Amino acid sequence: MESRAQNIVSKTNNRISIRVMPGHFATNHSHVNHYVDMTAIKTSAKMAKEAAAELGAEFTNTYVDTVICMEGTEILGAFLADRLSQGGINQGKDINVVTPELNAVNQMIFRDNTQKMIWGKKVLLLISSASTGKSINRAIDCLQYYSGDLTAVGAIFSAIDEIDGIVVKALFHGTDLASYDNYPANECPMCKNGIKVDALVNSFGYSKI
Repeated sequence: MESRAQNIVSKTNNRISIRVMPGHFATNHSHVNHYVDMTAIKTSAKMAKEAAAELGAEFTNTYVDTVICMEGTEILGAFLADRLSQGGINQGKDINVVTPELNAVNQMIFRDNTQKMIWGKKVLLLISSASTGKSINRAIDCLQYYSGDLTAVGAIFSAIDEIDGIVVKALFHGTDLASYDNYPANECPMCKNGIKVDALVNSFGYSKI
């Protein structure tokens, strides 16, 4: 599977890249025909800093109190908060960076000590990948419960352009990949054609079957 991987370099910064593997992959929400490997942006301080500068340029006119990091984007989120505080409408501002907890039924929650960073605050949601928008919708439900005001959504990769009226700003888009598609599991054409699933994937990575 790895032998099919190819690097996709950002059109705006050649120091930012992702790896893409074509195949048949199952996520919690759907089946996809490409696995998008964003490990380097999530783990490399140098690449995360470059990525934060590119993504931060999209939010210079967006007021942000708190960056909520999902799916392992904490390093990117910290650099993004720093980038936003250096200029634009947030210049000089201290921006909170928090990660939600998932409870036993996979609901997002914030403990008492971090709720004050959400309640009544302008929130930028940072996610690694947006294929169907279900993870973002779950976050929106959570923010409504804690009275957070979602003002922006950022992603490393997004196959969708907007959700709930908010534009999803991403470093990489579905158009950067050749023939990227995702399907509900019960409508997957690869399954119907008897093509076996190569791996189970989530925000942590992939596990071959």
